[in-house]
Amino acid sequence: MTAEELKHIILAGLPCEHCTMEGDGRHWYATIVSSAFRGKRAVQRHQMVYATLGAKMHTDEVHALSMKTLTPDEWENNE
Repeated sequence: MTAEELKHIILAGLPCEHCTMEGDGRHWYATIVSSAFRGKRAVQRHQMVYATLGAKMHTDEVHALSMKTLTPDEWENNE
């Protein structure tokens, strides 16, 4: 799987204001900014992203995904 393919899957399942993906084809690091994260704890945000990937996490198409999940306000204050 490529970074663009992985990004496309996440964007198709979660409204994002910003999404970047880095990795080597098996291990990925994402920065994801979404209004949908408002009021959610980090674990809930990660679960939302994992839900977009569905079986790809279980079939090892995506071996590892580390992520930073932020609301637009958090992103603005983080830059």
